[in-house]
Amino acid sequence: MKTTATFPALLESFFTERLMKQRRVSPETIASYRDTFSLFLNFAQKHLHRAPSTFGIEDVDVPIVCAFLDHLEKERGNCSRTRNARLAAIHSLFKYAALRDPAHSAVIQRVLAIPGKKYDRTTIDFLTRPEVEAILSVPDPAIWSGRRDKALLILAVQTGLRVSELIGLSCQDISLDSGPHVRCKGKGRKERCTPLRKETVTVLRAWIRELNRDPAYPLFPNARGQRLSRDGVDYLLRIHLKKARQKCPSLMNKRVSPHVLRHTAAMELLEHGVDRSVIALWLGHETLETVQIYVHASLQMKEKAMAKTSPLEMKPGRFQPGDELLAFLKSL
Repeated sequence: MKTTATFPALLESFFTERLMKQRRVSPETIASYRDTFSLFLNFAQKHLHRAPSTFGIEDVDVPIVCAFLDHLEKERGNCSRTRNARLAAIHSLFKYAALRDPAHSAVIQRVLAIPGKKYDRTTIDFLTRPEVEAILSVPDPAIWSGRRDKALLILAVQTGLRVSELIGLSCQDISLDSGPHVRCKGKGRKERCTPLRKETVTVLRAWIRELNRDPAYPLFPNARGQRLSRDGVDYLLRIHLKKARQKCPSLMNKRVSPHVLRHTAAMELLEHGVDRSVIALWLGHETLETVQIYVHASLQMKEKAMAKTSPLEMKPGRFQPGDELLAFLKSL
């Protein structure tokens, strides 16, 4: 059996052979794993006082990995979910190492035994209809960027597309004929079609007509004609949110990100009685369990459920304190 003598050779073959050739993971996954190991190797270099190119697998043992995870939380300020994501990337590498270098199985099994950290699960944030309308009313229709932002925001709120799916759209991905829909490629290279409402069709038709570009041209370009970045979408949302808060005070206490628009689309469907299996297909979720977070967040659904229950049969009345003399005798 072929073995890997050094950690650098193992890491290189993990990316080129395992991730790119065998699993054909997405560029986003490659970028996430790349960032994890860049952070880890820089950290290990400072603590081991050696160049990463000289590391052996025995150098990357539990103490250095655990120290790195603590560094992420205490010094970089990462949350437990980010820490667990970094650990998952390291675990993936060591599962591959178990096949390539069984001579170091003891080290590998110790690293694989490092557990993920549990974290508090809070209810998701989502917007109400008045809050959505307040945000959509902000983009200025008199300028190019305002018309683009209006088209992007209304598509995001209605379809629940992820940010990566939104910025990856081209003009040819929008069909505005009979049965209007948007076609996108989501996680795991899964393609899906999402129907469009009339008001969304109207805005997109005007926007695509204004672009008047090749079908492969980005649906939401920046000022240089390139695709908007994640940071670009986050920036334009923050700009419009600042003005929307002046019109809708309830937005003051809400942290609104592009992903909150996705949650808003899901809650809209759920509160209108759409089956959870349909919502999972609509959003491109792998399992129905993922949709449960929306059920827990819907106070409206809980109130409807409570209205169907029968109240306890208790006689109404006010508390009457006991006699002072009897209370004295009882205390003896």
